[in-house]
Amino acid sequence: MVSHGASARVRFDDGTEVLARAAGRNLQFVCGDEVVCTGDGQHAQWQVSEVSVRRSALYRSNARGRAELVAANLTLLVVVVAPRPEPDLFLVDRYLAAAASSSIGALLLANKAELGFTPGARAEMAALAATGCAALQCSAASGLGLDELRLRLRAETVMLVGQSGVGKSSLLRALVPGAQAAVGILLKSDEGRHTTSAAHLYTLPDGGALIDSPGVRDFAPAPEALDARTLGFAEVAALAPQCRFADCQHLQEPHCAVRAAVDMGTMSARRYESYRRLRRLRDQLLSRLPPGRR
Repeated sequence: MVSHGASARVRFDDGTEVLARAAGRNLQFVCGDEVVCTGDGQHAQWQVSEVSVRRSALYRSNARGRAELVAANLTLLVVVVAPRPEPDLFLVDRYLAAAASSSIGALLLANKAELGFTPGARAEMAALAATGCAALQCSAASGLGLDELRLRLRAETVMLVGQSGVGKSSLLRALVPGAQAAVGILLKSDEGRHTTSAAHLYTLPDGGALIDSPGVRDFAPAPEALDARTLGFAEVAALAPQCRFADCQHLQEPHCAVRAAVDMGTMSARRYESYRRLRRLRDQLLSRLPPGRR
């Protein structure tokens, strides 16, 4: 499904596609949803009459703190980074937190590997891998690592996310022959130019599906969707049972195992700062919600 507000392009089991509109104002659907359509396509326009129960859902927050559905039925979130633009690792952390809190698998994909990452970026990505985050290197331009990536994506429902300019559209064209995806160029500031305007679901040749999404400069996980205690940080989840207080937020509480691990150098200080930032952001977004939603 490709969603366009109140309408969507729906793909049937036989591969045919039709344009369909929502049967009611309150019916919400996004790319990846499985839906029921009515209409014969000849004398009446197709309508989306029902959305099937979602097996998973990825949400982001809007400025008012409300959850906005991004994609449905994902099994794997692929967070793409590249040497240029310089990786925004705090953005990466937010995507990984959203995936973990929604029980969606995650893969950190280092594209444009032939350009070479800085030693600092390599160290930070190694720290992420040490938390259990799966990671791969590839190059859509040279073909490096693409066979391994294809094998990893087989039978998955995948979404490519990340900053603009990291090469998501180039990866899509490499993974899905014939996919109509524009390829952009980097601006002089090294910030990527947006080339994808709407999410689109493609069938992967070896099985599974891939959802392409617009590049972003920021992403805020929906506060209600985050795990309240760990915010989806794997190392925090591992350490939290050792804290003195069961409701420890790992900020200023005494006998906190998370802060002790940071002090000892066994947890990344940057990751801990990322956790602190996301904790503050979550509290801010929750404060904007009506009292009954907090």
